[in-house]
Amino acid sequence: MAEKARVLLIGSGGIGTMTALNLERGGHAVVTAVLRSNYTAVKEKGFTIDSCDHGKLDGWRPTEILNKIPDVSADSSIKPFDYIICTTKNIPDVPPTLVDIIKPAVTPGHSVIVLIQNGLNIEKPLHKEFPTNIVLSGVSFMGADEVKPGHILENDTDRLSVGPFFNPALDIEAQVAAAEKFVRIYSATGKVQCSYERDVLFVRWRKLLYNAVWNPICAITEMDTTRLRLASDEDDGSSPLNTLVRPAMNEVRAAAKAVANVELPESLVEVMVDADPLEIWCAPSMMQDTRKKRFIEYEYLVGEALRAGEKAGVSMPTLRCIYGFCKAVQWRTKEYNGLVDPQKLMEERKKLQG
Repeated sequence: MAEKARVLLIGSGGIGTMTALNLERGGHAVVTAVLRSNYTAVKEKGFTIDSCDHGKLDGWRPTEILNKIPDVSADSSIKPFDYIICTTKNIPDVPPTLVDIIKPAVTPGHSVIVLIQNGLNIEKPLHKEFPTNIVLSGVSFMGADEVKPGHILENDTDRLSVGPFFNPALDIEAQVAAAEKFVRIYSATGKVQCSYERDVLFVRWRKLLYNAVWNPICAITEMDTTRLRLASDEDDGSSPLNTLVRPAMNEVRAAAKAVANVELPESLVEVMVDADPLEIWCAPSMMQDTRKKRFIEYEYLVGEALRAGEKAGVSMPTLRCIYGFCKAVQWRTKEYNGLVDPQKLMEERKKLQG
């Protein structure tokens, strides 16, 4: 039997923990998970998991749990990791960056970095910092949340689309092979839907139609997708759906075509408007983060789509307005977490004004 793949998983919340569980149960990988806020709870009692794919588990742990990133280059006793999977929120405007976080664990030319994260252009900093490492795109459609430290609820089946973020400096076929191998390892349980997707950009722009629009609008208004839909009469041109959601989605559609020649049909807008069943009162992740006074990952979800679209000549007034609100929300959270000091900034501004 082939040696099991060594996997380092960074970000063991809902999605990350279910990813680790599926990999371990598939029998082709051993997982080292890096935990932060839930480390103490999991070290003491393991994970309690209620999963629509894997059933109920109590006291489950991956092969190894750590509370910090292992430094492979500094510790010769640590074998190189074959895969480094990142399921954390990607927030480049709040240090440390993802590159800084994973750098100690990356073995040049060996570790395959798998980004199970949302947004556009997330691979670019990694291609720059790790030019000899293959980087894969993972787009997850699973519904999983950590309801309290160490307690995971998966209520929507694991569907994962994997493909290479092609780096022209590396062998194309090697990048394809790395993605296909990861799909085989991840699919081994037979309990999930994991597929190879060569057209990474199409998958990411399609998901962005939801994430660049519903996510920030719900966070800004403090209204879930159900309430925003109930507040919108179809014949009211000034309703939230008609002045915010649909225009922003159509701007993303136009940007996808102009930037990447990705054709997102107009009918997809209504599919995304009605994507969440009304009865689940869906609060997208960005809304959940604002409720918990956590930072939001708006740069890769909204900012990159906006910058790329406008650079390609697309008018995006709705998304630009949403982006401005996101920056304000993030600044408020930075103040709450002590990263900015309004009084100090005001004094500095007065000095500059003479």
